[in-house]
Amino acid sequence: MVEVTELRVESSNNMLDARWDKNEMLNKQQIGKCGELLVQYKLLLNGVESAHLTTDSGIDLVAYSLRTKEPITIQVKANLKAKPGGGKGKLALDWWVPEDSPADLVALADLSTNRVWLLNVEEISEFAQQHSSGRYHVYMYIDPTVKPSKAKRRVFTYEFEKFLLENRVHIYFE
Repeated sequence: MVEVTELRVESSNNMLDARWDKNEMLNKQQIGKCGELLVQYKLLLNGVESAHLTTDSGIDLVAYSLRTKEPITIQVKANLKAKPGGGKGKLALDWWVPEDSPADLVALADLSTNRVWLLNVEEISEFAQQHSSGRYHVYMYIDPTVKPSKAKRRVFTYEFEKFLLENRVHIYFE
């Protein structure tokens, strides 16, 4: 159960910003459901209808593409907030994506900032910083002063800006 300790309404965009007590956490299923709803909300803001699937097949949403006249499947991975990398490091968002994801697209959701990155399966494979046990690990540091160990890989949220849903929705759905 989550206890809302502060609720602020920003008039510039009418978004609700809830701050959670750090001792109270949503369970994994609730975080996942919030991620799915965030993706659906952002898609709908861009004029894209989508539907939730009730089966647990690795596909969470189906959206219709006006461009291709075909359905597009989406797997959603969600974070409640950034966590210390490796348990003790700098704050980072991270998601594990199965390498055999049946979805056309993977939506990486950050509930703390209401951001969603939209990547196709090939991009997940290309930009994942780690790959083990049949899963890709994608992470993004939120602090731009972090010194990454491998400079050739994208590791900061700002380096993934072009993958934000609002920057990519036209590629797949218009």
